[in-house]
Amino acid sequence: MIDSLLEIVINEPDDFLKIKETLTRIGVPSFKDKKLYQSCHVLHKRGKYYIVHFKELFALDGKPSSLSEDDIARRNMIATLLQDWGLLKITSAEKLQPIAPMHTVKIVSHKEKQNWDLCSKYTIGIRHN
Repeated sequence: MIDSLLEIVINEPDDFLKIKETLTRIGVPSFKDKKLYQSCHVLHKRGKYYIVHFKELFALDGKPSSLSEDDIARRNMIATLLQDWGLLKITSAEKLQPIAPMHTVKIVSHKEKQNWDLCSKYTIGIRHN
């Protein structure tokens, strides 16, 4: 399973927290409720870093997961954005297909985040029973 994850390299240790915070503001919106459901997380495992869709994390925990090609395409697009913004380098470009169009996610700016309810469907570091 870990071989299917999208490995990244971060430039500096501080970038991990920047990436983690940025990912809380990228996801699938509910405009009616002003909620944003975080799509991806940054995972540090065995000295390596990965951008993972939350459904991949459920699968890693051995839980049922409905991970689809659309989810992977969204993960790939988000990772590409983070790379374009200079926050990381994707080590395995061959895993970047498929890639979703930009309109499939909402990016909430840092100054607008207080106007949104930022929701995470998975919390790294918490035992999921």
